[in-house]
Amino acid sequence: MKLDILRSARPVPYREALIRQRELHAQRVTGQIPDTLWLLEHPPVITTGIRPNQEKNILINPEHVGVELVQTERGGELTYHGPGQLVGYLFVAIENYGYKVKRFVQRLEETFISYLAEAYGIHARHDSEYRGVWVGMEKITAIGIALRQRVTHHGFAFNVNTNLAHYNWIVPCGIVDRGVTSLEKLLGAPADMDAVAEEVAMAFRSALGYDTG
Repeated sequence: MKLDILRSARPVPYREALIRQRELHAQRVTGQIPDTLWLLEHPPVITTGIRPNQEKNILINPEHVGVELVQTERGGELTYHGPGQLVGYLFVAIENYGYKVKRFVQRLEETFISYLAEAYGIHARHDSEYRGVWVGMEKITAIGIALRQRVTHHGFAFNVNTNLAHYNWIVPCGIVDRGVTSLEKLLGAPADMDAVAEEVAMAFRSALGYDTG
């Protein structure tokens, strides 16, 4: 099995990436491309999921801080994307591998949990109440997947060198009693984004059973 990896060198504006996501999703549905993981960063943006009444969790006027607010069709609630955060959009025909969306999300969580332990000695975990990957009571990776025509889109947001102060703009995922963290915060120094992207790509290939050669 093959997983193509795409990596954008520059931050991609969210609306531009959303158009490209739809193109890649359509190409995967019609079999023009194999399963694909697109790794990138965004300029600062706040995105909403499909749950109603999320505006109450926006704590600032987005125009006043120069951040976009974009509505999406992914699962979950409000989240933040910005420079230093590794975003991964997945276009995977998950039924080919016997996955349902819930199990696929759990597999993504397990991939990050294993990666953080093996690469950095960081003990991350699932949470029985909330989706994502957690270190203690702080989320390091948010996950929001949508499934259309048997192919996934949207994906994950992994805080590598993210400006965590920007999370003060929102109540992330509507969770009021938890925090967020990053690889930089846990290591005490910035991480190499290109190296992390390469490591994450390899971790996904291995964990999901794709060819690693």
